Amino acid sequence: MNVSGFDWDNGNRDKCRKHGVSMEEIESLFDRPHAIMVDTAHSEGEERLRAIGKTAAGRYVFLVFTIRERDAGQYIRPISARYMHKKEIEYYEKQNSS
Repeated sequence: MNVSGFDWDNGNRDKCRKHGVSMEEIESLFDRPHAIMVDTAHSEGEERLRAIGKTAAGRYVFLVFTIRERDAGQYIRPISARYMHKKEIEYYEKQNSS
């Protein structure tokens, strides 16, 4: 995925912070190994995606986002984020162990 950056505003910043996940943590998720899946159940008006992975600080994050096009670029627009539950972490580690 070739993106130009992130699309933040008060709405999505506050929704992500509600669960304690900072903008920096969300952005760092994409700098490290992560998995992206299409969220077909919630992709009515626009395609929504889910990303799971580990941030630079070592926290496991579950993120729902969409891709927005503007200014001839594509931007990741976070919709909501939370820290992963224990079983999700175990599954992620099992899938990504080498």
